[in-house]
This record gives sequence, structure tokens and C-alpha cells, in this order.
Amino acid sequence: MTKKAVLFSEMTPQPEWEADFNDWYNTEHIPVRMRAPGFTGAQRYRANEGPAYLAVYEMETAGALATPEYKTIKGSPGERTRRMLGDVSGFTRYIGEECGRWEKAGSATIEAPVLYAVFFEVPAGRADEFDRWYTEDHIPTLMKCAGWLMVRRFEIVDGEPGKYTHLALHYLASTDALSAPEREEARASPWRAKLAAESWFKGHYVVFNRLGTRFTPPAA
Repeated sequence: MTKKAVLFSEMTPQPEWEADFNDWYNTEHIPVRMRAPGFTGAQRYRANEGPAYLAVYEMETAGALATPEYKTIKGSPGERTRRMLGDVSGFTRYIGEECGRWEKAGSATIEAPVLYAVFFEVPAGRADEFDRWYTEDHIPTLMKCAGWLMVRRFEIVDGEPGKYTHLALHYLASTDALSAPEREEARASPWRAKLAAESWFKGHYVVFNRLGTRFTPPAA
């Protein structure tokens, strides 16, 4: 069975050329990728705290990154692209295959104003219980919150610089959801406490605000 995939890519420009960076990202970097086969959409974000920018690219499968068209884009950057990518810092690049999705009906969940990204590096022998806790206990409690619009879970198949194995993208109506009683309930779960006592249970958490409108492939 084919799995939908995302490319999660962060980078931070220097303040003196931040406006040029955003123009390049919006008019060149993303649009050229939207013309490559297998790419179905993209959304930009800005870190809630700190200078990092994020782009989440939606793909039919991770195979979109192996097509001749994408390899040409990746391998033949223009002068402006080489300059931009050569000068940014804080670079991350993770490829995740979707393994679950929970969303509230009737809302534009993919266009939520806030994206809360959670990474974990889970030992192979603990992955089954980690997955069961997340899907049977953690997500159902979070989704009771009115502002918790959608959760998507991914298995990371490649990426840098961290050695993460799991990614969850939480789509929120506002950052208020992060202090909601339902989140406190989820974090106080006995099942979570059991896992949190293990040395590997150290998540990496980042909050992003949506930036601009969603990118989609050009009409055929």
C-alpha cells in the first residue's frame, strides 16, 4: 500500500537578507517543486519562538523525491538558489511516511493557523508500545480539545540532523490549545508516565505559525 509523505524542511536566513529569502522561497523555491510529479501541496511556517522558517511539502509518496524531474531541480540550482542555501543556518530535512491521521470533520484542518511538531527517537523494541500509547491514549485525549483540529503521524524514513524515528504534526486553531485542560490530561496519563520514565523518552517540540497561503500544483 502506498503511503502519503511529507518533506519537513527548516532553515534560518540572516536578518539582513530575510526579505530576499522570503521572496525567493515564495516565487522560486516552492513553485518549481510544485511542478514536479508527485508533489501535491506545500505550506510555509515561522517558528513561534526563534527565527526559523519551515516548509512542509505534501507528496503522493516519498517516491516524488526520486523522480528525474525532482533530481534535476535538486541537482541544478540557479545562482540565487545556491546563494540562499549556502548562507542559511539551522537546516533540517526530514522525510516522513504517514501512518495515521485524526481530524475533526468540517474544518480546514490542513490550513490551521498553528502547527505543533513533535519528534521522538524510539528504540525498535519500544516502537509498538509507543505507537499504541500515542494512538489509543494520547491522541484521543488531545482531540477532545476544541482547538486541536488534526493530528498526523509519520514514520521518518530519512533525515538530518537528528536521528528521529517518529514525527507527529498537530494542527491547532491557536496556541491556546497547548494550555488547554485536555492537553494537561493527556500529559498526566499513567501510560505516558510509564513511558516517560524510560531514558529514551525525550521528545523534541517546536511550535510554528502558518505563513502565507497554501501552495498547490499549477492547473493542468
